[in-house]
Amino acid sequence: MGGPQQSSAIIAVVDDDPSVRRGLERLIRSMGWKPETFGSAQEFLECPRTEPPNCVVLDLQMPGLSGLDLQRRMAEAGLYTPIVFLTGHGSIPATVQAMKAGAIEFLTKPVDEQDLLKAIEEAIERDRRTRQEHADTRDLRDRHQSLTAREQEVMEQVVSGLLNKQVAAELNISEDTVKFHRGHIMRKMRADSFADLVRMAKSLGIGSNQRSERP
Repeated sequence: MGGPQQSSAIIAVVDDDPSVRRGLERLIRSMGWKPETFGSAQEFLECPRTEPPNCVVLDLQMPGLSGLDLQRRMAEAGLYTPIVFLTGHGSIPATVQAMKAGAIEFLTKPVDEQDLLKAIEEAIERDRRTRQEHADTRDLRDRHQSLTAREQEVMEQVVSGLLNKQVAAELNISEDTVKFHRGHIMRKMRADSFADLVRMAKSLGIGSNQRSERP
């Protein structure tokens, strides 16, 4: 288990039991991952970091902020690191709440090591996919920002389904100018086809069929 992309993964352990933290730290380190341990949810939240962990192994019941409290605080802060919950006091409502909020797994102490490692690997893979999606979205936004204001206007009109002559009428420019801008838009957005440009626009949340009711 544990491919090259996972070898440098950072796994945070948040548990108020020192013996649990030590045991999990050894297990995580044995897999080639980098453990970070915290005795409370507050300690985790206050830790300065350059990048978030790839997975959080989180105790459900802790003094002060509970595991569910921390899960909620992380979501509010825009920190969507996958969470694997551990508990000695599991309950069906808590499990349902945790899973609905995006937890990877909910394991009962004493936890089976193989079950935990499997859950952590799933969390790392989900985190990798999420980070890649975010990076792709940032790159797409940067490309869109490289368009001039007019090119952005033309792109919005075009992906909404208007023909070149309709776009020209909407923006009070010539059809040749629309074609000229379309060429620049395709190049700057690195779109392979019109369908590709529409997909990009959808990802960016621009353009729609709001003009479909026009005759």
